[in-house]
Amino acid sequence: MGKIREGKKLSTEDIFILYLGTITGELKDLRTEVARLEEETNKRIDETNQRIDKMAETLSTRIDETNQRIDRVVEMLSQRIDETNKRIDELAKTLSARIDETNRRIDELARRIDALQTTLLEIQKLMIELIKKQH
Repeated sequence: MGKIREGKKLSTEDIFILYLGTITGELKDLRTEVARLEEETNKRIDETNQRIDKMAETLSTRIDETNQRIDRVVEMLSQRIDETNKRIDELAKTLSARIDETNRRIDELARRIDALQTTLLEIQKLMIELIKKQH
């Protein structure tokens, strides 16, 4: 550069050295730009990761809340099923008792009918004997 300022003619080596210096400067600028872009990219990646972490935390919280709601609904339905089963059991007991009572009454009625038939047969025998005596 000093030769150029003095107005001297540059040799091939001088031109080559000047060209290498220019390339070196440009490479230094490129490295600086790459480092800046890398830093900016890393910051953006960090920000994106933070957003992803926040979103994952939010979704996890919502999933937990949904699971709790599902658990409450399952518990409520389970209780209602248990209550319904108890009502069915009570109704079955009541109906079974009523059926047993009806069966008992039918058996009693059958005994009474049998007794009545026996009585009717005895009356019929007596009437036949009376008719025989009258003839």
